[in-house]
Parts: sequence; C-alpha cells; structure tokens
Amino acid sequence: MLLAFDVGNTNIVLGVFKDGEMIENWRLETDNGKSADEYGMVINQLFRYSGLDTADVDDVIVSTVVPSVLYTIQHLSQKYFNRRAIVIEAGVKTGLIVKYDNPKSVGSDLIVDSVAAYNKYGGPLIVIDYGTATTFTAVTDKAEYLGGTIAPGLKISSEALVQMTAQLPKVELEEPGRVICKNTVTAMQSGLVYGHMGMTEHVVKRMKKELQEICGADKKVTVVATGGLSSLIDSGVDCIDVVDKELTLEGLEVIYEKNKKEPRKEIDQKKVDLEFVE
Repeated sequence: MLLAFDVGNTNIVLGVFKDGEMIENWRLETDNGKSADEYGMVINQLFRYSGLDTADVDDVIVSTVVPSVLYTIQHLSQKYFNRRAIVIEAGVKTGLIVKYDNPKSVGSDLIVDSVAAYNKYGGPLIVIDYGTATTFTAVTDKAEYLGGTIAPGLKISSEALVQMTAQLPKVELEEPGRVICKNTVTAMQSGLVYGHMGMTEHVVKRMKKELQEICGADKKVTVVATGGLSSLIDSGVDCIDVVDKELTLEGLEVIYEKNKKEPRKEIDQKKVDLEFVE
C-alpha cells in the first residue's frame, strides 16, 4: 500500500492507496508543534479504526507547503513505516513541463493538482484549489505548466475582516441567498462568498482567453476545482466543469507510479532516532 500526505497550511490530508485505488482518506489539523510520535500515534489509530495494518504500507509520498512540518513527516515515515518518503521537489518525475520563471518556486501542491487533473481530464485545463489560498493554475494540452494566479482564500479573507475591524463578527462560510442583506452576518457572508464567486468567474474568463491564445481558439479548456470549499463556490458559478475533491491525493499516487522504480533505501531502525536527535 501507498500512504500519501498532502500537507497544507491548515490541514494534512492523508490517503491510502492499494493497487492504484484510494481505499481510505483522513484529514488532520496541521500543527507545527506536534512531534512525529504524536502524529504517528494518531495515524496508527486511524489505520486500526479503518481495519488497515500499518505494516502493509510499502511506501510513503509527501507534498507539503509547510517546510517545518516536512521534517516531522520524514521522521514519522522512517520511524513508523521504515521508509524514506518520496518528497515532491525538484528532481521528482511529474510528467509536466514547468514553464514558470523559477520552477523551484512553484508550490508542490500546485504541481500535484496539475498532474492529477491532466492525467484524468487532459488539457488545456485550469485547476482551481480552494484552500488556505485560492489558486488558479493553467496547463496546456502539451502538459506545460504555465503558471497562474494566487489569491487570499475564503477563510483568510473572513479572518482578516474579523481581526482588522472592531465590530465585525466571525461568520460561517455559507451562501446567504441575497446580496442586499439586512444584517451584518449575512452581509459579510454575501461579500465573502459572492465576492469569491465573482473573482472565480473573472479569473477563469481571462485565463481561458490567454490559454486559447497559446493552445488554439478551437481547444476546449476544462476547469477543475478542488479543495474543501470548492462545492460552495461551484454552486454559484457556471465556469467550473468538474469538482474533484480527491485531486491532490490522486496526483500523489500518479507521481508515485512515475517514480517508484527509483532505487529505494531500506532503513536501519536503530539509526533513525539518533539521526534525528543530532
């Protein structure tokens, strides 16, 4: 089995794959203060609850945008699964041609999402990830990663309103049903949710135009959305073709298949703790 980690700023999403199919997934809070042992015990319990055996994990793959947590996950992989995790970084085969000015500066989550979307839906395509940040990524029909747009996510925007104002309350992120609102809570929900929907439509419209200038006006651009709030935004826009919430985990499995033939080093468990203590 393959254990995949998608480490985001807010959550860590884990997925277990067997014979290329995801058989289980969970979501944990990203916590810089947690040790490898603390995460290891939680994962052990999750495996047991789902009737899985950690001993059946053959390999581990990690995508992270939180460098401080990467160390913890690497230690966890070595200590609890006796494997050196594959980390999505420069040198890992993805199948994409990265056209970014500095390819090393691209977030690994953007690469993984793009790999999964291109593998499932082909190109040209736009991938939108509604996470801590909302990201829009453009990929051509030749698997070229062109770049995209990064905007504050819904949760960040909501928290900023509360923190930077004296009287605005914290609100649930849900559609209020109207934009002429008669109380503060629904007025904030309207601005946050409908504002994000409007941004989505505008950015997708412009990105489609730019993509078609590169790929050809006759090429249909597929728009794929992922992330926890993707269904909320999809409910109010017409520009999203597919909502695929398991996209990042599936991308990790695709990348693993492209790299699994690389030499894997067995771990001397007696040296693991010493290595990380030094």
